[in-house]
Amino acid sequence: MAFPNLVLLFKLFSFLLLFRSTQSKLSADYYNKTCPKFQNIMQTILAEKQLSAPTTAAATLRVFFHDCFVNGCDSSMLIASNAFNKSERDANVNLSVAGDAFDLITRVKTALELECPGVVSCSDILAVSARDLVVMVGGPFYEVVLGRKDSRESNPLIVDKNLPKALTPMNELLSLFSSKGFSAEEMVALVGAHTIGFSHCKEFANRIFNFSKTSEFDPAYNPVFAEGLRKLCANYTKSPAMSAFNDVYTPGKFDNMYYKNLQIGLGLLSSDQAMVTDNRTKPFVD
Repeated sequence: MAFPNLVLLFKLFSFLLLFRSTQSKLSADYYNKTCPKFQNIMQTILAEKQLSAPTTAAATLRVFFHDCFVNGCDSSMLIASNAFNKSERDANVNLSVAGDAFDLITRVKTALELECPGVVSCSDILAVSARDLVVMVGGPFYEVVLGRKDSRESNPLIVDKNLPKALTPMNELLSLFSSKGFSAEEMVALVGAHTIGFSHCKEFANRIFNFSKTSEFDPAYNPVFAEGLRKLCANYTKSPAMSAFNDVYTPGKFDNMYYKNLQIGLGLLSSDQAMVTDNRTKPFVD
């Protein structure tokens, strides 16, 4: 069964890959001569990692988005902090990114350095990893052009203003995506990446505990779903790692169930659920 939004989504991912890449001449066969085993090495390591740690696909896709949306797809999100400089990884919104993504990129980079030293950029590794992992969990294949260069700078102070949050109001979300060149329809498609992965309880606790004077939880939730979340996250302040799947039905499959969930009150995050009530985004969710 074909899902039109998936096609749009991957066109948008391809567009993301072009951010700040005008100084490089990008092509799909960029490494054919300089590192001919590039694709084979990547696919082997990606498959092994995803099989051993199924959260890898969602984690890597999130890192890719956070990298591209802040200052272009330049792998600045992958730079580690040191005693002299804090990096984007230390920004509050990035502290919850699963370590499987960074572990994966390290494994791939190490293997490629042994095969073709100093040739393949981390930016390209991240872009291809996101594509291949999404394909592994059910998403369609799309071409990734290669040849982007890695950044040598990573500034945590510019992260927050460039990334959407769970509590970001719809007006601000639309404005943020518009500033990156995306329409409301394209924003809805990109946020559909939440069809895989999970969110920590703190990201939606405001919707399930003491929501208002008349309701313990957000009435936009399906009541049974809300009660389940309340039980799951009862001790989230003592156990901050507690989390729930973004898509309760098919959490490990890249499909359009995420949008169907929004229509029946199963949208985990308030920023997601808002897309099905706001007239500017609802038609695209539907």
